Amino acid sequence: MTFYTDKQTLEDLNLLGKFKSNSVFNIFNKVKTAGGERLLEGFFRQPLTDPAAINARCATFKRYQQMVIQLPFTRAAFDRAEAYLDTTVPANYLLVAASVWRKKALSGITRDQRYEELYNGLLATVTLLAQLSAFCAQVKEDDEDIKLISRLLSDNRLRDLKQVSTLTVTDVIRFDHLLRGKMRREMSVLLATVHKVDVYIAVSDVARERAFGYAEARPVQEHIADIKGLRHPALRDAVANDMHLDAGNNLLFLTGANMAGKSTFMKAYGIAIYLAHMGFPVAAERMVFSVREGLYTSINVPDNLQMGYSHFYAEVQRVKTVASAVSGGAKLIVIFDELFKGTNVKDAYDATLAVAAAFSAYRSCLYIISTHIIEVGEALPKVNTRFAYLPTVMEGAVPRYTYRLAEGITADRHGMMIIEQEGLLALLG
Repeated sequence: MTFYTDKQTLEDLNLLGKFKSNSVFNIFNKVKTAGGERLLEGFFRQPLTDPAAINARCATFKRYQQMVIQLPFTRAAFDRAEAYLDTTVPANYLLVAASVWRKKALSGITRDQRYEELYNGLLATVTLLAQLSAFCAQVKEDDEDIKLISRLLSDNRLRDLKQVSTLTVTDVIRFDHLLRGKMRREMSVLLATVHKVDVYIAVSDVARERAFGYAEARPVQEHIADIKGLRHPALRDAVANDMHLDAGNNLLFLTGANMAGKSTFMKAYGIAIYLAHMGFPVAAERMVFSVREGLYTSINVPDNLQMGYSHFYAEVQRVKTVASAVSGGAKLIVIFDELFKGTNVKDAYDATLAVAAAFSAYRSCLYIISTHIIEVGEALPKVNTRFAYLPTVMEGAVPRYTYRLAEGITADRHGMMIIEQEGLLALLG
């Protein structure tokens, strides 16, 4: 089973993006190798749906978090060694020797730099292998990946390599043939394993530094999402909230004023669900969830001028996409923020009420739907719906937002008070 999401959801939750300083990817992107970065991106693009696999990956991150270790090289040094090992040489020793002597000769005659590049790449690799050997010897915990690195480095063919501090031309020939020829497969496995360890260390360091917790995955049939102390991972001092949905109460109907924190809360929930399916740490104290088949959000739906879509029509199309998946039997997490903003209040009321009631009848999905139209909540069926709001506390004429989830439907109606406080009408007066 594949975990399905789409571009709109990824953008709503700001999950991906190496060059976005505030993306969730970049929160965890503290790796020291290019291969580790590629592996990390692969984890982000392919969430898991097998509870055992999710829990196993969580256990790995927990173990590394307790180990508190660091890889013994800089990214630049590893890149030099990896660039060297990524190229091949002939399996025949004489052909390697002829190639090296030719490079050496040309370096003295024509200032050809290929021998120098070969020498520096080999020396960087020799240094890296020595550093990794020392690193493995220092790690006391029983970790399969680190044990694999240690076994590869214990190969008797590498014995002479460990004694080298400078390299003669004969050394360059012998070790180049060994590392990039005879042991090419072993070196490839070594690099791939270092990439994995790099990701494990980076992600567990982030979890430790930011006090993230770990989620426990349950079978899909349980239809549960229970989170204690949920917060947005990008906010250092975020207010934490508890969140619980199950098949008996599968819809959270969320109200609250603008700036009260509804969108941030919903994004925090969506991000936690996504990271939990990756087996990654989550910004929460504790989380138990049943795996889902996908995640859909509708938070920042753009219009589409090329296709002639208004904002309202784009919203309708988005809801239609989700409805098709839900009615087809998919077990999803669905997050709708301020449905049907692009139409008049009467139509928005009717549509929000109808859509919320219709979706909630599909008990194998879990939903959060927010709105400003609090009258919808009063008309919704109460049998499988949880009502919550984010309060606004007025201190005189100044609103203060607690960001603390409360049970019920908001009675806050402070829009005109804020407009008057900001002097908007006076400016036009």
